[in-house]
Amino acid sequence: MADQVVNGRILHPLAPGPRYKLNLLFDDRLGIVADISALLSQAGYSIVSMEVQRLERHADVYTEVEKVDPSLPGRPIMEMLGQIPSLVQIKFIEDLPHERREHRFRVVLENIRDGVLSVDVDGRVTTVNPVAAELLGRKPPDLIGRSLREIGLADTGLAECLKGRPFTNVKTDFPGQKGHSEVLATGRPIRDSAGRVAGAVQIWKDVKEIRQLAHSIARPERYTFHDFLGENPGVREAVTFAKRIARTDAMVSIRGASGTGKELFARAIHSESGRPGPFVAVNCAALPEALLESELFGYTGGSFTGARREGKAGLFETAQRGTVFLDEIAEMPAGPQAKILRVIQEKSVRRIGGDKEIPIDTRIITATNQNLERMVAENRFRQDLYYRINVLPIHLPPLKERPQDIPLLADHFLQQLADGLGKPPSVLSPAARARLLAHDWPGNVRELKNVIERAAILSEEREIPAEAVVFGLTGPRGSALFPTESGSGTVDFSLAQKMDRYERRLLMDVLERAPSIRGAAKELGISHTALMNKMKKYNLILAR
Repeated sequence: MADQVVNGRILHPLAPGPRYKLNLLFDDRLGIVADISALLSQAGYSIVSMEVQRLERHADVYTEVEKVDPSLPGRPIMEMLGQIPSLVQIKFIEDLPHERREHRFRVVLENIRDGVLSVDVDGRVTTVNPVAAELLGRKPPDLIGRSLREIGLADTGLAECLKGRPFTNVKTDFPGQKGHSEVLATGRPIRDSAGRVAGAVQIWKDVKEIRQLAHSIARPERYTFHDFLGENPGVREAVTFAKRIARTDAMVSIRGASGTGKELFARAIHSESGRPGPFVAVNCAALPEALLESELFGYTGGSFTGARREGKAGLFETAQRGTVFLDEIAEMPAGPQAKILRVIQEKSVRRIGGDKEIPIDTRIITATNQNLERMVAENRFRQDLYYRINVLPIHLPPLKERPQDIPLLADHFLQQLADGLGKPPSVLSPAARARLLAHDWPGNVRELKNVIERAAILSEEREIPAEAVVFGLTGPRGSALFPTESGSGTVDFSLAQKMDRYERRLLMDVLERAPSIRGAAKELGISHTALMNKMKKYNLILAR
């Protein structure tokens, strides 16, 4: 049956069955609901539900009606309601507005990962989602209408919420039927339009899941620019520029002092680039020349003593369709410099001992804390390689130029440490913050992280005092980390401790004036590898 127009009004065909859901649109006026109710009552219909929405000069009426007295005569419901004055349109519908709202609410409730349970003013369950039901070891239909005492929650904070007292993140042991669970519970009273408590709702978060999430955030496998914290204009400018060029294949050269986060920045560029291959980092200063070449370019079987019989792929091959990060490229010897230049020009590598050219699709990002321009002028770095890698230079400012970022980074490191230990984070006292801001930070962000972790460990209180903020060998007397003075006024050290202190100071002096790690090793008369091991032992960095 097609739509009809009666007295200028649109009528839709009659729906089958004794129960109907209708939508009636009126020009707004007084008495609409009374007119509808009177007509329906005279024809033997009962109103199951009705909802009125006012839209400017119109009234939208949604109703569900049921024929309860078939003995009463009456015209078809469309024809009957079509005679009501000011009616603009009438039609049958499948769902009422409150049913659609309830359906959306149910979809959300059943798909969130937290447990949700609500009760009415008498403490009887009105809503429960599958997660909460599983914690309780029951099915949702078995919980609806039951009291808090019946489901074993009489002692929880919901009873307090019904008295108007909310609570947040209270750790609770949850002895459900499927075993012990530890949750963080948050509860809120539900109030009516007059402000009276009409019920309460409680949300349960699984502590184990929270810890796993915190662990993944604190130690991410994939770094982004969100991990590079800072409000300093230089940092913001570097991040903005890096985001713009991340998806290009152009060479990037990251400049900055040791400890400014050059590798973290390179990883963020790789993550933003969309390249599906891996990120492979190599410290050019940490490997002797022969080992550096074999690591970068690979080798064929039997090409030198100790080589694997089957050969080995180099890092450029390993990073196919990914990124190779050459850290401290200024420390790279002349031989590998020439080969890197050839890789950039030919986009292929040749393994040591081999004659086959292997095509590569690998982006190269370099980093250094040296002045490459001065090294080129002094013939200590190849000029042609310099121009190849310096296409898109990015400078990361040292921490001493970023004082506004020090508290931000310190709080971040405290949160990371707390996440790893599964406890609330420590906070810095005003005096401790002032001490951090007064420091020169030669070790930059890396040094700040070490200082913060040390302070959190040394402090016995949640608020970290200034005395726990320790730089280098200075620190609070009598702590386990620092020796105390004997009665003669001298510091008690064992022979091994005295030797370590002397060696550390000697290394610090040389590293402060040496142009490079290789230069420092030569001055000390030890191998490059031996110096790197000692620097790692004493947590030292090149001063320049």
